Amino acid sequence: MPIRPGILFAIIWIGWLLSWMVAAFWTSRTRKSVATWNVWLSRVLLLVGAALLFHSTRRLLREPMLWHVGYGGGFALAGVALIGVLFACWARIHLGRLWSGTITLKQDHHVVDTGPYALVRHPIYTGLILSILATAAAQATVTGLLGAAAIAIGLWIKARVEERLLTTELGANAYGDYRRRVPMLVPFGPR
Repeated sequence: MPIRPGILFAIIWIGWLLSWMVAAFWTSRTRKSVATWNVWLSRVLLLVGAALLFHSTRRLLREPMLWHVGYGGGFALAGVALIGVLFACWARIHLGRLWSGTITLKQDHHVVDTGPYALVRHPIYTGLILSILATAAAQATVTGLLGAAAIAIGLWIKARVEERLLTTELGANAYGDYRRRVPMLVPFGPR
């Protein structure tokens, strides 16, 4: 039985989730954490978005596909999703012990502006958004697209909160200079 694009998407996302859970054990101690209303909003958007994107409503609700990508398109979109996940993993590895799944400031926190962080200030989110959009495009359902939009907005809100924390804690000069040089989420995009 040949492998299907849907199986590849499942392998990509399960592999990402497992690697993220294991990597969470290798982080520095947290010095400061943020939990404001917009942090909670981003968490809700991420959870609702994931539920919409990864729960197969097409069979359950007989939700029609908006377009058909076929096997070739499905494999191409799985390739795009893999590229996005690998970009996020590269950023996670490059960030090392400064990484956190929540918005925190770690001990000895500093501006990281090399590797993927020379292309965008939040490369983990950039990679995940690319992967999520590819997944939603392959599903081609309204529910999947709504889920992808919710996740992208949730990550954007989270990035904005992180920006405020890093500017305040690392200094307007250090982080402000980085913000002027490197775009937030889209390589070569607006700063």
